[in-house]
Amino acid sequence: MIMNGIRNRVQLIGYIGNDPEIVVLESGKKLARFSLATNDSYKNANGERITSTDWHYLVAWEKVADIAEKFLEKGKEVAIEGKLTNRSYESKDGGKRYKTEIVVQEILMLGNK
Repeated sequence: MIMNGIRNRVQLIGYIGNDPEIVVLESGKKLARFSLATNDSYKNANGERITSTDWHYLVAWEKVADIAEKFLEKGKEVAIEGKLTNRSYESKDGGKRYKTEIVVQEILMLGNK
């Protein structure tokens, strides 16, 4: 069985960490940048419940960016599907930096927050 359909596919449910930052590029393409917090909990050796939060950096283009701009705000619970990408850039101090982001292809609103 070939599983081409699941290569580089990410699905997450979490809470929007910041209102989307909307950018319209010179080409006219719209870009939305925002973060998503996902929580995981487990019991440690003493039986105490520990919750940890992971932050994910998301980007959305064009129609998905339109949806993000209209409907997403800090604190909303959403499910997203997309793919992982890596990029590098030069920081203000001249150093090379790397960033892993999720390019969002679908957004599903959850909850009432």
